[in-house]
Amino acid sequence: MPDTEEIRLEPCEPGALTTEELRGLFLFEKLTDDQLAWIAAHGCTMRVPAGGLVLREGDPAEKFFVLLSGTIALTRRVGADDVETNRTEQRGVYMGATQAYIRDDGVPRTYMQSMRALSDSEFFVLSSADFGALMRDWFPMAIHLLEGLALGMRSSQAAIGERQRLAALGALSAGLMHELNNPAAAASRATGALRQRVAAMRMKLGKLAAGKVAPDRLTALLELQEEVIERAAKAPVLTAMQTADLEDELGDWMESREVTAPWDVAPVFAQGGIDVDCLAEIESRLASPELLDQAIHWIGYALETEQLMSDIEDATSRVSSLVLAAKQYSHVDRAAHQWIDVHTGLDSTLVMLSHKIGDGVRVVKEYDRSLPQIPAHPAELNQVWTNLIDNAIQAMEHTGTLTIHTSREGDHVLVSLRDTGPGMTPEVRKRVFEPFFTTKPVGQGTGLGLDISYRIVTNGHGGDITVESAPGDTRFLVRLPLTEPSSA
Repeated sequence: MPDTEEIRLEPCEPGALTTEELRGLFLFEKLTDDQLAWIAAHGCTMRVPAGGLVLREGDPAEKFFVLLSGTIALTRRVGADDVETNRTEQRGVYMGATQAYIRDDGVPRTYMQSMRALSDSEFFVLSSADFGALMRDWFPMAIHLLEGLALGMRSSQAAIGERQRLAALGALSAGLMHELNNPAAAASRATGALRQRVAAMRMKLGKLAAGKVAPDRLTALLELQEEVIERAAKAPVLTAMQTADLEDELGDWMESREVTAPWDVAPVFAQGGIDVDCLAEIESRLASPELLDQAIHWIGYALETEQLMSDIEDATSRVSSLVLAAKQYSHVDRAAHQWIDVHTGLDSTLVMLSHKIGDGVRVVKEYDRSLPQIPAHPAELNQVWTNLIDNAIQAMEHTGTLTIHTSREGDHVLVSLRDTGPGMTPEVRKRVFEPFFTTKPVGQGTGLGLDISYRIVTNGHGGDITVESAPGDTRFLVRLPLTEPSSA
């Protein structure tokens, strides 16, 4: 096919169609003779050779076209590719400035798709001003209805979209507060227990140092304390069953040596991985049976103090991780558009939705970590991941497997989100990206989540989003360009 830029379109020829020829087009067949005469006088015909670009997506919508002969194809720009959306040779089909009749609301009218002639074609052409004028003058009631439909849908979409974003923000905030509450409460509990243990250690130290213990025995006890703490830090992690068995062994050993409250102290030593052999070594090195009881409790307080400090450290680290995930999710204090690792957004979204995912959904990550960074609006992409993951969780009714797969597909990054839900019917799959279309009960869905996701991916990033569905295997496939798209 010859290059579009090298093809010169012929000028429009006015008055080339008679009223009877216009009546033969299904769009005009019900008009009166006077109306047809007006259209014939204001319109013209244009011939376009094969390969000619009739109109370009994004250009001002200045003309209304009706196909008289030939074959045409409609395309939309996705990244660096033109995706064909329709192909026809039906006489009378129309395209171009199809919404020129809507009153001026400050929104620029542009062609939504490109149109190319696949064979030598001929069109009847009206200017957008003439087409808009005849529609408003001849069909005022229909225009009121159409304007109300178009403007009402736009207003509803804006209002509901804003409410949906607020609802999503509220849900994420509630989830984040829930996630933060657990480690914060754990840190608070551990701090309170730590205060009690430190006070008990001070009292025990006072008793040990009251003069009844020889200095060399006290020094040996302090050395033993450090060695036991170091051994506990290196001890292997035990299962719940192994820990319970160890508690029994330690409790029996302490009881046989008349250690006071052995069943209170044994769990502390068991949690630290300290076994009976270690206690026997403590006993032999002290060489003072009367000192064993106080030494066991003293070392137990030290072990519990270390464990509580570890709990506090883990809890505060969890809080820091959640705050970091929230910042990555919202991209606070960062540029709106930047080069990003797509996995960072996916991971932060999973953290933010962890309260929704719960224990019933198993998340499988199949990441290709070798993928390069991509140019994107990360906060907007995170909204896409949120919508897709949330839909998957609801489709599976909070029980199943969510698989997130990333890979390279040509000059695009492919992100696949797969759920094991019941799947979609062919009818639902065709309409899934339509605004206001939803299969959820009234009040549970606005039908805008996937529409917003589609517009973010296609319009905002020059990418593409599709869906494949079968029972037990539904996949949303998001393709994002590796380079800056000219149309985004």
